[in-house]
Amino acid sequence: MRRFTYSRWDGTQTGFDFDADDVFGELTDELLFHGDLNQALHRLLQRGFTDRNGSRIDGLRDLLQKLRERKASLLESNDLGGAFSGLADNLRDILDEERLAIDEARRAAQNSGDPRRAEVADAALSTKRMSLDLLPPDLAGQIQSLQNYDWTSAQAEQRFERLVEELRSQILQSHFNQMSQGMSDMSEQSIQAMREMFDELNRMIEARAAGRDTDEDFASFMERFGDMFPGNPANLDELLEQMASQMAAMSQLLNSMTPEQRAELQRLSDALLEDMDLRWQVERLGANLRSAFPQAGWEGSYRFSGSDPLDLSQAASVLSNLGDLDALESMMTSATNPGALAEVDIDRARELLGDDAARSLEQLARIARQLVEAGLMDTKGGRLELTPRGLAKIGRNALSELFSDVVKDRMGGHEIERLGVGHERTFETKPYEWGDPFNLSIERTVRNAVMRNGGGVPVRLVPDDFEVDQTESVTSSSTVLAIDLSLSMPMRGNFLAAKKVAMALHSLIASRYPRDYLGMVGFGELARQIKAESLPEVSWDFTYGTNMHHAMVLSRRMLAGKSGTKQVIMITDGEPTAHILANGEPFFDYPPTPETVRVTLEEVLRLTRDGIRLNTFMLDATGHLRGFVEKMTRINGGRAFYTTPENLGSYVLVDFLEHKRVQRRSA
Repeated sequence: MRRFTYSRWDGTQTGFDFDADDVFGELTDELLFHGDLNQALHRLLQRGFTDRNGSRIDGLRDLLQKLRERKASLLESNDLGGAFSGLADNLRDILDEERLAIDEARRAAQNSGDPRRAEVADAALSTKRMSLDLLPPDLAGQIQSLQNYDWTSAQAEQRFERLVEELRSQILQSHFNQMSQGMSDMSEQSIQAMREMFDELNRMIEARAAGRDTDEDFASFMERFGDMFPGNPANLDELLEQMASQMAAMSQLLNSMTPEQRAELQRLSDALLEDMDLRWQVERLGANLRSAFPQAGWEGSYRFSGSDPLDLSQAASVLSNLGDLDALESMMTSATNPGALAEVDIDRARELLGDDAARSLEQLARIARQLVEAGLMDTKGGRLELTPRGLAKIGRNALSELFSDVVKDRMGGHEIERLGVGHERTFETKPYEWGDPFNLSIERTVRNAVMRNGGGVPVRLVPDDFEVDQTESVTSSSTVLAIDLSLSMPMRGNFLAAKKVAMALHSLIASRYPRDYLGMVGFGELARQIKAESLPEVSWDFTYGTNMHHAMVLSRRMLAGKSGTKQVIMITDGEPTAHILANGEPFFDYPPTPETVRVTLEEVLRLTRDGIRLNTFMLDATGHLRGFVEKMTRINGGRAFYTTPENLGSYVLVDFLEHKRVQRRSA
C-alpha cells in the first residue's frame, strides 16, 4: 500500500511547472506600459525571467552572450596548423626509424664476412637512403612517394600504413563528419561500400534535380547504407541538408587556413583519395550539394588564434560546431516572437551551450504556445492578440497586485462590511441561524452532513448541517476613470501605475459590482473615450497638453442618464495646460493661461450641478498644481489625494471601496 506524507508549504519546495498564468504574470507590466502584446513578448524573450522554482530562464540577450563566448573560446584556443605539424613530426619519426634500419642492415652486411653480399646490400641500401633524402618537401608528396617505397623496417612500414589509413579516415571525416562511424574502418570492403554509396547518392541528387521522384530510391539507399548515417535522416532532403552542412564546414575549414595550409591539405586529400577511386565521387558530391544548397555557408571562414593543435577530423568537428553556433545565433537574433524558436534543435543546443541554455531555449519557445493553449491570446493576421479571457486575466493580475499592496501597507481592509438580505452573492457562507434568509448552500450543507456521518450512506441532513449563502445590500454607482496620457506621465514614471489602476478597477467592478457602470477616458492634448477591450493597448500621447477640460466634458456626457451615485476619478501629474475651443479645436499653452483655468473650473462646476463627485489623484504635485486642485475640491466637494506611483493603486481602490461602503450605509 502506497503511503504519502504531506507538509505545510513553506516557500522552499520546488517542482512546479511554469504555466501560462506565470508567463502572463511576467508579461503584464510590459504589456500595460507599451500597449503591444507582440512587443511585450519580444521584450520577455530578450530579458528572460525566473520560474516558479526560482530557477533563472535566460533571455536571448544572455543566451547570445553565452553563445558568442563559446565561439570566442573555440577560436582563441585552437590552431588549424597544428594538424600538419603533428603529421610532419610523426612522419619524421617513421623516416628516422627507417634510416636507422638501413644503417643497421648495412653494418650487418659488412660484418657478414661476405664481400659480395656487402656490395649488393650497400648498393641497394644506398638507393633507399637516397630515395628518402630526395623525398619532396611537402607532406602530400612525401606520403605519395612512400606508398611505393620498399621499406627496410617492418615496424616503420606498419607505422606508415597506420598513418595513411588514419589520414584517409580523417580526410573523409572532415568532409562528412556525420558519417564518422562509417568512416573509421578503412578496410577494402568498407572502401568499396563507400564507393557504391557515393555513386548511388550522387545519382539520387541528380535525379532529384531533374524533377524525378526519389522516395523509393531513398528507402533502398537507407536500407543498404543507413548504418553510415547515425543522424538517421527521415528523407532525402534531410540527408542532403546534413551532408551539405558538413561539406560546407570542410569548405570553411579550407577558407580558414593560410594559402600554404590550404594547398597542403588539397594535395594530401588528392593523394590519399585518388588511389581509392573516391576523389572523383567526393568532388562530384560536393558540386551537387553546392548547387542544391547554395546558402549553406560555403564561402565562410574563421580566424583561429590558439595553440591547441587540431587534427583534420577534430578541425572539421570544430568548424561544424562554429557553423551551428552561427546558425543558432542568426535564429536567435532574428526571433521577434517565441514561435520563431520552435525550429531550434534543443539537443544540439545542449551539446553546444550546455543544459541550462538548452532549458532556457526550450522554455522560451513554449511560452507563446502556452498562452494560446490557455486561451489567453490568439493569432490573427500573423500577429498575437489578447482574447477576452486574456483581457480579464490582466485585470485580475493588476487587482491582485494592488490589493496585496493594500494589505502590506495596512491601509484598511477591502472586505464588504454590511451583510444581509440582498440579491448579490458574496460567495461566502455561514451556519444557518433563525431569521436568516434560507439561501441554502447545497455544497457546504451536504459536505457538513457527509463529514458528520463519517462518509457513510445514505446521507441524512439535520438543521446543524445547514449553511446559507451570504448576500450584500447593493446600490449601483457610475464611475468614469479619467487618466492623464500626456507625455509627462511616462517621462516621470507615472504611466504604468495609472494604467494598472484602470485595469484593476475594471476587473474589480466587472467581477464584484456587475451592476455598476465604469467608463474610461484618456486625455492629453485631447480627450477620448477608452473601451475596456482596448485598454491593454492604450499608450501615451506623443503630444503636449493636459486637457482636463475636455476630459471632464466627456466624463459628464458619459454619466448623463446613468443611475445611482456618480463620480469621476481623475489621475494626473500636471496642471491644466489645454482646453477645447468653441470650434472643437484644442488650445495649448504653458504655463496655463487664465482662460484654460477658467473653462476647466467652469466644467468642474457643471459636474457639481449634475451631482457628479470629482476625486483627484495627483502625482508629482507642484505648488501651482496643489493650488488648482484645492480650487476644484472647494467647488465640487470631492477629495484630493497627493500620492506616488508606488501607492496610487492602493489609494484609488481604498477610496472606491470606501465610497461603496458609504453608499451601503446610506441605503
